[in-house]
Amino acid sequence: MKQFTYARATTPTDAASSAAAHRRTRFIAGGTNLLDLMKLEVETPEHLIDINRLGLDAIEETADGGLRIGTLVRNSDLAADPRVRERYPVLSRALLAGASGQLRNKATTGGNLLQRTRCYYFYDTAMPCNKRHPGSGCAAIGGYNRIHAIVGASDSCIATHPSDMAVAMRVLDAVIHTVAADGNVREIPIGEFYRLPGDTPQVENVLADGELITHVTLPPPPPGRQVYRKVRDRASYAFALISVAAIVNFEEGRIADARIAFGGVGPMPWRDDELERAARGVGSDEVSLRTLAETALGDARGQGHNDFKPVLARRTLGAVLVEASGRTDA
Repeated sequence: MKQFTYARATTPTDAASSAAAHRRTRFIAGGTNLLDLMKLEVETPEHLIDINRLGLDAIEETADGGLRIGTLVRNSDLAADPRVRERYPVLSRALLAGASGQLRNKATTGGNLLQRTRCYYFYDTAMPCNKRHPGSGCAAIGGYNRIHAIVGASDSCIATHPSDMAVAMRVLDAVIHTVAADGNVREIPIGEFYRLPGDTPQVENVLADGELITHVTLPPPPPGRQVYRKVRDRASYAFALISVAAIVNFEEGRIADARIAFGGVGPMPWRDDELERAARGVGSDEVSLRTLAETALGDARGQGHNDFKPVLARRTLGAVLVEASGRTDA
């Protein structure tokens, strides 16, 4: 691990301005992803800013019936909050599907949104990686790419975003709130927060240098049953090959509205707008629901070792839709 300087911030604006004043700065809270990357020298910040004393660790009601979640709220606390479990069970289930109990006790809301890909080649500094060293190439293309993207990728990068929580946040239409060094604040819908890799895979989101996530707001929960399902290689402490977060509202035996987000398929939590539109009016019987699921991710394309992923994604979605309908045989 390379040497770095360290400071403790006292206010969000202080943290952002300190970051803007130093080169190669990173904020640190739980550090569950950052410290691993620093040990491997994938991340080599020259300055760390500890934000744990900013007081941004509360979960609060909003005036419209939603929730305001501080950036420092630990994943375990968010998953266990009675309001989250009752009103946003898709979020609670997604959080509990991630990592291990020990990591969830340290990992934070803001850090979870910003965690970096688990691509093997990104972690291996002996291999070319455009996300780590722009212009060096992508070893996953033509390499072992079983866990890699099937939508939203580019010729520069086929990595996936690893977060479970972010997939649930995406289906809930969360809004990310930030503060910059000059004190200006922003509200960024999560659907506009992440960036596709294109020719600049090292730029993963729309945050400016030094911009700090302060909290996330959830709107009031929409009507319908919320479901989260994760398919992985082992029962715990594994990232998703495919995950699906869905909120499906049935009326008079048909889908009145559906929100569907996928994890493990692309460089960001993935919403299929065309699928959601097609879902309206589909019957609640199992055949109709599984037939609908077969139309998901129409542009999905495997890279060789992950050619199974489009089929797995559609079958997982079919099971989720059946579960949302109230059947117990999914």
